[in-house]
Amino acid sequence: MSKEITIANDDSKALVAFKPAQGVTEYQVILDKGADTIWATELQIAEIFGRDRTVVNRHIKNAFKEGELDQEATSAKIAQVRKEGDREIEREILHYNLDVIISVGYRVKSPLATEFRQWATERLKEYLLKGYSINQKLLLTEQQKVEVLQQEISQLNEELFQTQKTLTDGLLSIISNYSKSFELLDKYDKDELSSENLNKDFIYVIKYNDVKKAIQQLKSDLVDKGEASDLFGKEKDDSFRGILGSISQTVFGELAYPTIEEQAAQLLYSIIKGHPFSDGNKRIGSFMFVWFLEQNGHHLNKNGVRKINENTLVTLALAVAQSLPEQRETMQKLIINLIKN
Repeated sequence: MSKEITIANDDSKALVAFKPAQGVTEYQVILDKGADTIWATELQIAEIFGRDRTVVNRHIKNAFKEGELDQEATSAKIAQVRKEGDREIEREILHYNLDVIISVGYRVKSPLATEFRQWATERLKEYLLKGYSINQKLLLTEQQKVEVLQQEISQLNEELFQTQKTLTDGLLSIISNYSKSFELLDKYDKDELSSENLNKDFIYVIKYNDVKKAIQQLKSDLVDKGEASDLFGKEKDDSFRGILGSISQTVFGELAYPTIEEQAAQLLYSIIKGHPFSDGNKRIGSFMFVWFLEQNGHHLNKNGVRKINENTLVTLALAVAQSLPEQRETMQKLIINLIKN
């Protein structure tokens, strides 16, 4: 029986189709605009990578058991409406996010793992930098939705620090700031980025109450502009306190992260990857990153120019969000080298 599937009561999610370059089958997965990720069921993951569902189940459990992925942060039950005959039935179905999908793909050594990751990354980048990833097939069959989609595109284009430039502009900005010498680029290629000669002269030590006030001010500004909902900045649990605590913690009387650059990098990475808020993790992580640098007078270079401009910040946040767990140290070193004097 043919089944039509829609997402129940959630405008932040949309069905998108993945079609392998060497295949004829299209696989429908969920693009989550709010969480900036892709969701798929265990069965869908098995079909995409051509493996038995029991094999996929085993690898997912191992990824959680080994601590590679956090089960709570990477899985969710999503309500879907299925049309079966004349009836519409709503069910909550367990889905796994992009981190899990890619982890399984690499674990089963599927050649589609890299292709799917590249496809998913492009879809998410299209949403963040162009406004919306338009499904051309649906557009051709449902012309009456064109005007609505155009309005959504206009609205979404104002989001994310109102950047109007392409991802290429952002990448070029990172390269420009980061390639002050070929030696530094060579170290990046060889995974030999340095964390030496950093700034230990703190002006400001991060405090939970200060941070909450800053986030509330950001939220109020975005709400006034119609760019955030009540869920923006709402803590899901105590994980945000834990992130701040880990940044300023001491070991045998010494700071675990003894420099401004290390604390700033940890702040940006942990908020984006840890998802401590119901909504706005990338924006909050990016905001807290530059806010912390400014509090410590470390946001300008020797020429009085911001070390991290808007395009660099957007691209850096995207790079952190799409990075694999095993790339954590490399990503943090990249951030450090972008902001050190």
